[in-house]
Amino acid sequence: MPGADSEFPIDLKQFKKLSLDPKKPQLTDTERATLKANIQLLRDVIVLFTATGAARGVSGHTGGAYDTVPEVCMLLAMIEGSPADYVPILFDEAGHRVATQYLLSALEGSLPASHLLHYREANSKLPGHPELGLTPGVKFSSGRLGHVWPWVNGIALANPSKTVFCLGSDGSQQEGNDAEAARLAVAKGLNVKLFIDDNDVTIAGHPSEYLKGFELGRTLEGHGLSKVVTVDGEDVDALWKAIAEVVTCDGPAAVISKRKMAPGIADIEGSIHGHDVIPVKSAIKYFESRGYPSFGDILNNIKPLSQPYLYVGCSKDLGANRVVFGEAVNLVLDKLSKEEAKAKVMVIDSDLEGSTGIKVIHQKHPEVFVGSGIMERGNFSAAAGFGFDKDKFGVFSTFSAFLEMVVSEVTMARLNNCNVLCHFSHAGVDEMADNTCHFGVNNMFADNGLSDVESFLYFPADAAQMTAVVQRVFFERGLRFVFSTRSKVPYILKPDSNDRFYGPDYKFVPGKDEVIVDGKAGYVVSFGDMLYRSYDAVLRCRQEGLDVGLINKPTLNIVDEQTIMKIGQSPFVLVVESFNQKTGLGARFGTWLLERQLTPKFGYMGTTKEGCGGLWEQIPHQGLDPQSIILKIKRLAQAAAVTH
Repeated sequence: MPGADSEFPIDLKQFKKLSLDPKKPQLTDTERATLKANIQLLRDVIVLFTATGAARGVSGHTGGAYDTVPEVCMLLAMIEGSPADYVPILFDEAGHRVATQYLLSALEGSLPASHLLHYREANSKLPGHPELGLTPGVKFSSGRLGHVWPWVNGIALANPSKTVFCLGSDGSQQEGNDAEAARLAVAKGLNVKLFIDDNDVTIAGHPSEYLKGFELGRTLEGHGLSKVVTVDGEDVDALWKAIAEVVTCDGPAAVISKRKMAPGIADIEGSIHGHDVIPVKSAIKYFESRGYPSFGDILNNIKPLSQPYLYVGCSKDLGANRVVFGEAVNLVLDKLSKEEAKAKVMVIDSDLEGSTGIKVIHQKHPEVFVGSGIMERGNFSAAAGFGFDKDKFGVFSTFSAFLEMVVSEVTMARLNNCNVLCHFSHAGVDEMADNTCHFGVNNMFADNGLSDVESFLYFPADAAQMTAVVQRVFFERGLRFVFSTRSKVPYILKPDSNDRFYGPDYKFVPGKDEVIVDGKAGYVVSFGDMLYRSYDAVLRCRQEGLDVGLINKPTLNIVDEQTIMKIGQSPFVLVVESFNQKTGLGARFGTWLLERQLTPKFGYMGTTKEGCGGLWEQIPHQGLDPQSIILKIKRLAQAAAVTH
């Protein structure tokens, strides 16, 4: 039956190697025809295998990789013509264009073409961003916008006799790193050549609308690049002439390719939907127009792989905490007049409003919303500056992985006594098909102040607790950090009941740990998305006669003296989290116990290795599934029994 295990239906051997000399800026008829055939071939390949990501429910990105195929074909042809002149790697600032890297791996024979049909599948070694050492043929890691150009500068410094290529985008160019990279490249005359896809599309919309005044050509010229050429990226003759012009000039230079996102794909051309993965129906429609109706059989037979485990102690219905954050903020703002809300609150976006839950704030309370670009450091500082007045409050939101990018700004906001409520979604590893570079596991970095000042880190266990947390802490002064997962989570239930633990009468108390169930044999301490998994493990242990208790620690960085004394005098304590085991709660909790002369048997579980791709599979891959937790509980209980 056609599906992911089919032979790849497009023959990559149709790709014709071509040699191009940038000293010859005019294409011959043969070169032009070969380029156009290669471009169409590779674009068809990208549409097909990225669409398998949509089919299996793991998302992905089609448009960016599809867009830059003309540039890729021309750069490959230059390397083919004179390999000694170039570093033979097509570096790319946009990790979401990973399809380009997988396609190049297949072209060079490092990957069988048929394996591309397993795009973003768990354990396929084809995750959502390129990872060096994981995927055969992939030559570098990428994934956080703005990080590659500065790094490529170093590669140019290490290879002064060669030209270095870097694919860029109008999104990645918004990052402050790129401005710094431009200054170094210009100052040192580095032979870095940028090929920037300017399709005017990012996740949140069109930069020309939400970031007026930002224009790539003027920006790069202002930095002093040797040459900046803007061209129609779909005109192969004009594009080759521009590429030849910048490659043959000395020093850093750029080609800016103007085009609609996903040109030629009817359903997504020019739209923000082109940034994400092409829907299956749209891919089938595209291939029918191309004369390949049978490709639909492959896509229609690829299905999502559901999580087979049935949890106890929680509801079957799920809540999306990252969305509920925005809804909870609206509940606070609803109590204010529009004028009062605008004067008192500012919510700033970093191109992720739909992903981090603040789109609902934009829709319901546009008076407080500031749409901004992919500029996490500057946007956080803007939120902090708004909250510099003791009676004003900035709200900032992005992915937890990007918390690492704003640590210095967090320090300065703290030193200025600013009021900022931060929402970092996509915390932990659950459902992170984007894989390791997008893991939100170093969130305790937010608690980087000295001991004479408090910041508060909150990770609610379910949607009901998220609402309670936001409503309670919204107008607290200082820095507050709220975390949520990409995945939806079930509601925690009361022991031996179908009632929600965080029901309508629940009131959140900052700094207070919560006893989900008492136990005499020892305690598991958990929070966020790991609480329901830990609860399942605890309840199954209790069914076997092991009287284990469970503590929810929704305030991550504050010691609840009453609770720690209680559990510290039990036989064992096990911390279970999805944060980095090196930097998470578990790394602190043992110290807290010893400082109080509490010496239970102690263990902690967290994220320890790079990801496996896929969605729910990330949790068992890290050994954080309930069965692994149960095994750890039993080992600690046995060790405690021997000691006593």
